[in-house]
Amino acid sequence: MENTEKKYSLLLVEDDKFLLDMYAIKFNETVFDVTPATSASDGLTKLEEGLDPDIILTDIVMPTMDGFEFLAELGKRNLGKRAVKIILSNLGQKEDIEKGKQLGASGYIIKATSTPSETVQKILEIIEQK
Repeated sequence: MENTEKKYSLLLVEDDKFLLDMYAIKFNETVFDVTPATSASDGLTKLEEGLDPDIILTDIVMPTMDGFEFLAELGKRNLGKRAVKIILSNLGQKEDIEKGKQLGASGYIIKATSTPSETVQKILEIIEQK
């Protein structure tokens, strides 16, 4: 029997419902226990209500508040301090990656070049390096 024990809690911030569901299913099949958030403000609310995830995975391009603003708000509001922050986006310009790192992201995964399975693998590699 396979060990299905969850090892990591993950807050997934993604405004695209299809992608949110697809990634949530993929992560939940592995060692992650996923809390989905459909927007940056939804993610902030969940954190303010006491969610303390191991990992915060956020998209960048979202309406109202983008992923960069979300990461900045985490710092301002002192939320998700112990979480490893990772960006999952189609924005892959060097400036975007640098900006993400400056805002505290430990990793940057480009959606278009990674299957959901590869994304899971990359996230595991990032947390194991922490």
